[in-house]
Amino acid sequence: MAADTLKSTTGAGGGATAVRRLLLDNGALTALIVLLIAMSALSGDFLTTDNLLNVGVQAAVTAILAFGVTFVIVSAGIDLSVGSVAALSATVLAWSATSHGVPVVLAVVLAVATGIAAGLVNGFLIAYGKLPPFIATLAMLSVARGLSLVISEGSPIAFPDSVSHLGDTLGGWLPVPVLVMVVMGLIAAFVLGRTYIGRSMYAIGGNEEAARLSGLRVKKQKLAIYALSGVFAAAAGIVLASRLSSAQPQAADGYELDAIAAVVIGGASLAGGTGKASGTLIGALILAVLRNGLNLLSVSAFWQQVVIGVVIALAVLLDTVRRKAGAPVAAGTGGGGKGRQAVTYGLAAVVTVAVVGATSFLHNGSSSTSNPKVGLALSTLNNPFFVQIQSGAKAEAKKLGVDLTVTDAQNDASQQANQLQNFTSSGYDAIIVNPVDSDAAGPAVRAADKAKIPVVAVDRGVNKATTNTLVASDNVAGGELAAKTVAEKLGGTGKIVILQGQAGTSAARERAEGFAKGLKAFPGIQVLAQQPADFDRTKGLDVMSNLLQAHPDVQGVIAANDEMALGAIKALGSKAGKSVQVVGFDGTPDGLTAVKNGTLYASVAQQPSELGRIAVDNALKAFQGKKVAETVKVPVKVVTEENVAGFTG
Repeated sequence: MAADTLKSTTGAGGGATAVRRLLLDNGALTALIVLLIAMSALSGDFLTTDNLLNVGVQAAVTAILAFGVTFVIVSAGIDLSVGSVAALSATVLAWSATSHGVPVVLAVVLAVATGIAAGLVNGFLIAYGKLPPFIATLAMLSVARGLSLVISEGSPIAFPDSVSHLGDTLGGWLPVPVLVMVVMGLIAAFVLGRTYIGRSMYAIGGNEEAARLSGLRVKKQKLAIYALSGVFAAAAGIVLASRLSSAQPQAADGYELDAIAAVVIGGASLAGGTGKASGTLIGALILAVLRNGLNLLSVSAFWQQVVIGVVIALAVLLDTVRRKAGAPVAAGTGGGGKGRQAVTYGLAAVVTVAVVGATSFLHNGSSSTSNPKVGLALSTLNNPFFVQIQSGAKAEAKKLGVDLTVTDAQNDASQQANQLQNFTSSGYDAIIVNPVDSDAAGPAVRAADKAKIPVVAVDRGVNKATTNTLVASDNVAGGELAAKTVAEKLGGTGKIVILQGQAGTSAARERAEGFAKGLKAFPGIQVLAQQPADFDRTKGLDVMSNLLQAHPDVQGVIAANDEMALGAIKALGSKAGKSVQVVGFDGTPDGLTAVKNGTLYASVAQQPSELGRIAVDNALKAFQGKKVAETVKVPVKVVTEENVAGFTG
């Protein structure tokens, strides 16, 4: 009787305990299920086949990078170089295959070898040079990115067509990047769970000294571990470049942080000894679902960064709670729990499909807004020029009754491709794109064309794709005007320096081309130096300060935007507007204020608010089937102290 009572009591509480244990043991999976259900309930556009495939595509590059980083983190290391190594590997492939006629198969081998070489250098510095992994891989991050820019000369390189098919779909619906992600995930799982080097990773991460004393050749194993990370980085770079149809020297910038976040969210510990490929995949999917869903919900790009940061913190907190509760460690080396794990994943899939399917009825029969939906994909909102484009677009959208969704690509061509795909899969009525890079935007714009969604390009055109219209100022003509303005102010003779924009961006290339063309008419102007300051005010200050040490006799400065010009003015101090004439570009509010104050001689203003206004107007006309001009040129204007009072931008 007592035994029966005890059994009954245990059973009564056992269900709740089992559920709690299941949730704690699979924190990342639980979070993914909750996210899927929440996004399905909040957005009727989320639960579509096209959008779910988009999520898979958008997770692919991060996941492949993260699989390689999993090896490193399991062994208690860190690899900050994977994003730069991915860009370098893709650049080597494109450069060798297109510029030097190397057979594509051999070019792919060279790209993978580049990743392996970078990983071996990391491993050697860490294992034999005794450098901390953070420092060694941070150095490689800079070296690999620099080599990518050197090889490409700062410009994107077209990707071979035979390799670009990796960015396509099979049967017109199944994305190849998703298949590559799955294959690489299976390889990672096999390495971790079924190989000697996989067991070595866990042993080194658990206790390196004990692993060494037990006879494990730790130094050689670390070489192999970082080389493996390099292989996965190379694969991710090839997939990314295939999606963009070009190797971008600035591609995958900051992706190493996403990769590390995916591994940690997936249950691995930065202290080493734990982690598994399935958890990493779930972590990458969580990040992709978050970004996709927040785009669909029109959440501000700035708030998206906040939300993702909070999710990463919560994931680590959940892992801490799980460990304190005594949940088993996700080492991935045991065999007994694999059957239970498979059952757990299967049960999770069934529950997710059932609940998500039920939430879809929330959107059935709901009346959608009658206002046209237009998506505006901006290259960045960290620059006042593009903020003004957004302001002009929003004002016009409000006036015309258009629902406008704005996204910020943060100068990442891949992220912008994801955002454009989200607009397309959600059935937006029209899309406005301000490309990070004209070549990289092509595939996503072609997908929108295929879906019969009109596309308007603003400020920069889109290559190898059809847009209904291009609303832009002429960057080359503007560059010529800037050169002419400073040359004439100096009387046709003098010494100047040029602050260039971010290497690899079309705006930087076109404005630099304009500067060169304009200066040809003034042989008396000597260019002392040309240095990139990445369209950034702080970098403009630093670069100009450095140049002044070598060229104290400088008389003029041409900057590819007002932000860099304002940084240069700060470096020049009292010389600005007196012994040194500075000309900027864009006509931003701060730039115009500097013109009024006399420290900035002139700004070549593109009237960004007008660009945004006209873009929305043309997008609505294209959606309504009205005829729009193939190109709408918004004239640039040189704004000086004489005419700044009447200029509004």
